[in-house]
Amino acid sequence: MTENHDGKQRGGVPGRQRKRFPGISSRAYEHPADRSALVALRKLTGFDTVFKALSGLLPERSLRLLYLSDSVRVSDAQFSHLNDMLRDACYILDLDRVPPMYVTQNPVPNAMCVGLDEPVIVLTTGLVELLDEEEMRAVIGHEVGHALSGHAVYRTVLLFLTNVALKVAWIPLGNVAVMAIVTALREWFRKSELSADRAGLLVGQDLRASMRGLMKLAGGNHLHEMNVDAFLAQADEYEKAGDLRDSVLKILNVLPRSHPFTTVRAAELKRWSESRDHQRLMDGHYPKRSEDKDASVSDSFRESAGHYAQTVRDSKDPLFKLVGDIAGGAGDLAGDLGGRLRTVFGGAPKEPGKDTGGSREGGSEKDAGGKPGEGPEA
Repeated sequence: MTENHDGKQRGGVPGRQRKRFPGISSRAYEHPADRSALVALRKLTGFDTVFKALSGLLPERSLRLLYLSDSVRVSDAQFSHLNDMLRDACYILDLDRVPPMYVTQNPVPNAMCVGLDEPVIVLTTGLVELLDEEEMRAVIGHEVGHALSGHAVYRTVLLFLTNVALKVAWIPLGNVAVMAIVTALREWFRKSELSADRAGLLVGQDLRASMRGLMKLAGGNHLHEMNVDAFLAQADEYEKAGDLRDSVLKILNVLPRSHPFTTVRAAELKRWSESRDHQRLMDGHYPKRSEDKDASVSDSFRESAGHYAQTVRDSKDPLFKLVGDIAGGAGDLAGDLGGRLRTVFGGAPKEPGKDTGGSREGGSEKDAGGKPGEGPEA
């Protein structure tokens, strides 16, 4: 490719060299909880058919017409710098089709990826005005990551069900059933946001820019008044501060949200950027889309369970520490109970230097467990 006068290559590929990930599967960057849910859904027979049938009920066509009629479609002629970033993100993550992207008038900084048959990316003017080029590159990569993972489908369903919940709120128990599904989808979607943050880092390949973008979402366009390290320190303080009452309040605060808190997202992304998984990915070792059909559901669930267990063990949150202590205590109790049962049914354990059940008759030495020279298993 030849270069334009502004140092960018034609086709939207920037002059600064970034690594590309041909054929990359979304499993490469998905959060374990997000990945296990998606792998299971993709394995369900008829899953695609059911969601296509839902498309008649969902307001997707209405959304497309709304953005087409009342927003600005990004192209070479409109918001061309955003169009370059979008094409670049799709090039890096090897997305087959470049999804349409719109800028809509809204002072609240936000971005989303929705749609069943074809994902659509929407940026608000508040976000476009807030972020610099590298920060915006990470956000667009974040939304392209949603598209590659198929998150747009579930996000559309979540929006639809949230709407339904509002309409049936007056029906006794009707709202309870719908809100149970909405709450579960929100929990999944919060994890999917962590996945998309990772995709944004793969596209931008600038951790500080990703951190700055999250920091601006929390504190506005006042970078000279903010500090990334101090912002990350807030996440650490949030995790470990308070007592059990604060832990419960944290859960209640996050339940109605579709996104995790910004300090938590920043800390999660930094941890992943320093992980062996991220390093291997940057070195070119990652799962391919061609292998998705062979992905194991049980392996994904095991990885998800392992991640949550490790989170509980490592967490400084008072409630998580209590859960870990209880789990550890239950393990100790089970071990102690097992030892007592073995003592009852297999004989008392030997004390050091003493024979506890052996008979020396006939010149043989046996313990109560029946094996020569061995005491009961600990």
